[in-house]
Amino acid sequence: MNLFEAARGCLDAAAPDGKLALSFAAARAFANGDLAIEHDAPAPEPIRMPGRPAAPKLVHPRDLPRRGFGSNAGRAAFIHAVAHIEFNAIDLAWDAVYRFRGMPREYYADWVSVANDEARHFAMLRARLQDFGHDYGDFDAHNGLWEMAEKTADDGLARMALVPRVLEARGLDVTPGMIVKLRALGDDATADILELILREEVAHVAAGSRWYRWHCERADVEPRARFRELLHEYASGVLHKPFNTEARLQAGFDIEELESLLAAAD
Repeated sequence: MNLFEAARGCLDAAAPDGKLALSFAAARAFANGDLAIEHDAPAPEPIRMPGRPAAPKLVHPRDLPRRGFGSNAGRAAFIHAVAHIEFNAIDLAWDAVYRFRGMPREYYADWVSVANDEARHFAMLRARLQDFGHDYGDFDAHNGLWEMAEKTADDGLARMALVPRVLEARGLDVTPGMIVKLRALGDDATADILELILREEVAHVAAGSRWYRWHCERADVEPRARFRELLHEYASGVLHKPFNTEARLQAGFDIEELESLLAAAD
C-alpha cells in the first residue's frame, strides 16, 4: 500500500475505533518508511464526506444548544464538542495528504504527524467523555470544518490558509479561557488534556503557515495580500475576537496577518 491509499483508507473508515486504528497504523508505517509516495499516482477522487459513524447528528451551528460548564451534562457536551473537532481534524489531516499530490516529502511528513496527533487527541477526549457516562455521538454536532475542506479541495494554497490558519487556529484563541474555567471548577483532568492539545495545536497551525508560504512562493504570490483576499472571500462570519496573539505568533503568523484577522473579525 502506498501513502495515498493508506490516507484514503483512514478517510473512509466510519467507526471511531477503526479510524483511530488505521490512523495510528498508517503513521507508524510512514515513519518506518513502509509507505511509498507514488509520484505517478492517479489524481485523487473528487472530495466527498469522509467515513463517519451514524451519530453524532450533524446540524447547523445555530441549532446546537448552549450549555454552561456548571453541570456534568454541560461539561460532557463541551468535551463532546471538542472531541468532534478533533475527529474532523483527523480527516482534514489525512485529506491534506490524500488530495494534494506532487508535494515534498516534508509536507506529507507534517500532515501524517498531525493526523496521528489528532487521533491521539480524540482518543483522550473520548475516554474523558466516557468518564461522564457518555460517548462520542451522544450530542449533536456541526460540519463546518469539513465544509471548508470541500470549498478548498482544488487549491492547496487556500486549504493551508483557511483550514489550519483560520478554522483550526480558533482553538488557540478559545482554549486558554476554557482551561481557566475548568480548573476553577476543579476539573483538572479535562484541563490537562486541553493543555496538551493547545501545545500541540500550535505546531499544527505552524505547519499550515509553513506550507501556505511554500505555496505562495511557488505561485509567486505575495502571502499577506493573498491571505487578506482569502479571509474576505471565505471567512466572513467565522472569525471572532479576541485572538491569542502570542500563540498565533508562535504558529507562524506575523503582525500584518494578525491585523488582517482583526480587520476581518466580528
